[in-house]
Amino acid sequence: MITKTTENPVLRIAPAAPAEAAAYFRACLAFHADVSDVAAALAAGDDPGFVLVDSRSTESWDQGHIPGAVHLPTALIPEQAEQLLDKAVPVVTYCWGPGCNGATRAAAALAELGYQVKELLGGFEYWAREGFACETWRGREQRAADPLTAPVAGACGC
Repeated sequence: MITKTTENPVLRIAPAAPAEAAAYFRACLAFHADVSDVAAALAAGDDPGFVLVDSRSTESWDQGHIPGAVHLPTALIPEQAEQLLDKAVPVVTYCWGPGCNGATRAAAALAELGYQVKELLGGFEYWAREGFACETWRGREQRAADPLTAPVAGACGC
């Protein structure tokens, strides 16, 4: 009788040692911010301590963007960043969503120019899906949160 042994795909490669995992995940937090944290920081007062940069095209910006964001398309970063941003203030970049690496490209371009930068996880897609207010060419809008991506009531607890 031939028996089929299946290897656990999750554990095919063993997890990292706890110290290595802690260093890696701490490093991830140095490079990324999530939409709930950004929304809370923006709602808390006048100065959140960072500038939010939308790196998408003008057409995308007009379609909808995060209130208070600075519009700086990635291609224009080398020529316009110094007029729009202060190197002493950290920057959080965003683009469309997790399937787009535009925010990563913008963050890399800004870091190469000497800015402290983080990338917004989930981008504008998850901002909108979590039900946070957006600005469009028509004005301010807010949609209901998508219950598959955000808590229906309260906070996620993370």
